[in-house]
Amino acid sequence: MPKVPAAKKIKATAKTTPIKKSAPAAKIGSPSAGLKIATFNANSIRARLGILLDWLKKENPDVLAVQETKVQDHEFPKEAIQAAGWNVIFHGQKSYNGVAFISKKPMTVIEKRLYPKDNEEQARFLVSEIDGVQLINTYIPQGFDIESEKYKYKLKFFADVKKYFDKNVSNDTPALWMGDLNVAPTEIDLNNPKGNKDHPCFHIDARNALADVMKGKWTDLFREKEKGPGHYTFWDMRQPQVFERNLGWRIDFILGTPPMVSRLQKIWIDTKPRGLEKPSDHTFLVGEFSR
Repeated sequence: MPKVPAAKKIKATAKTTPIKKSAPAAKIGSPSAGLKIATFNANSIRARLGILLDWLKKENPDVLAVQETKVQDHEFPKEAIQAAGWNVIFHGQKSYNGVAFISKKPMTVIEKRLYPKDNEEQARFLVSEIDGVQLINTYIPQGFDIESEKYKYKLKFFADVKKYFDKNVSNDTPALWMGDLNVAPTEIDLNNPKGNKDHPCFHIDARNALADVMKGKWTDLFREKEKGPGHYTFWDMRQPQVFERNLGWRIDFILGTPPMVSRLQKIWIDTKPRGLEKPSDHTFLVGEFSR
């Protein structure tokens, strides 16, 4: 999520774009011939566990990818998730980062390290598979400031993710890359592009880094169905009334290889959880695919 030092907070304008209404949910437990995949930056899975479990019960996805779990593996609330009837795999660390897959069917970890030789690697990467579809869950570094080492690390992380995809994901592979990618790709993907041109989540180098990873392989599935502005997945909690005024960013994505583009049925942002008491600063993005 695009958090920045006090001197470089996200700049919001007085202009307000109405929050786009989410699509109606299917009835709980209703059978589906399709594949329903979602992503959510929880900003602490323990703090948001009630919201998460309620959403899972309501929307009944096949898989939910979670980022910023902010918990070590031995403290992950797997018992509560399993007691609600879900399977879960995860990769975490103390206080920061962390990724997980919550699913109807059991899933296995294919990869949880982008840098296998780095014992201090941050928990930002998790790969699994369901029903023949490869799933890559990433929490891309935010970057802090475009003059910082953290921003250089963000750009390097994108480059290394591209290397992983070049080696492990062909254009013919049914695959979804999802998560908080911490980049708004175009001016319509944030409320105030001019005021945030040097923000690490909108700076041209970050946008180009994401575009380079996507080129020739990954499609932004939300933009396959919705071309207009005002659709966001993140609203900064440190500024007043940003959610109510819809002063947000679209930085959470489900991207697909060509086989998944052709299977896409619909994709939508569920804004309602962001308006609940003690929410995450992000909300859920949901894609539905034919099998």
